[in-house]
Amino acid sequence: MRELTGIVALCAGLGLAAAEAGFRSPESLVRNVYAHYGQGAPELSKGLPRDGTTARQFFDFPLRKAWSTPRAEPYDFLVQSPSWKLGPVAIAVARRQYDKTYVAANFDNHGRRVTLNFILVNGPEGWLITDVESSHDSLRMFLEQFRN
Repeated sequence: MRELTGIVALCAGLGLAAAEAGFRSPESLVRNVYAHYGQGAPELSKGLPRDGTTARQFFDFPLRKAWSTPRAEPYDFLVQSPSWKLGPVAIAVARRQYDKTYVAANFDNHGRRVTLNFILVNGPEGWLITDVESSHDSLRMFLEQFRN
């Protein structure tokens, strides 16, 4: 019985470590980003949080600090608007190039079509965002532009 308890505790610990270490597929990472933009539970309806824990879970090292630093941005880059009411989000791997995978996310926000390309890398921490591109900007440049 003691061995069974130890095995269960070990499996639970490994599961938590894997959950904190990134995502298993590029699509699941992008899907989890947009889970924070729903109309459901309040904690999942405020957009992707700007705290250090979320930054470590979703972004590669260079982008983490930029994401979690307080700033006054005119809109949320990940939905291209200061507010959101998203339609279904279509997610597809657009291409794989060397160590990067490009994932397209398409959705309607308040009836306006939005297309973003997530640039993801797979490392020891799992899949992480290294940048996001819109037709006119990138997340890195956007965060740099509006830093305090």
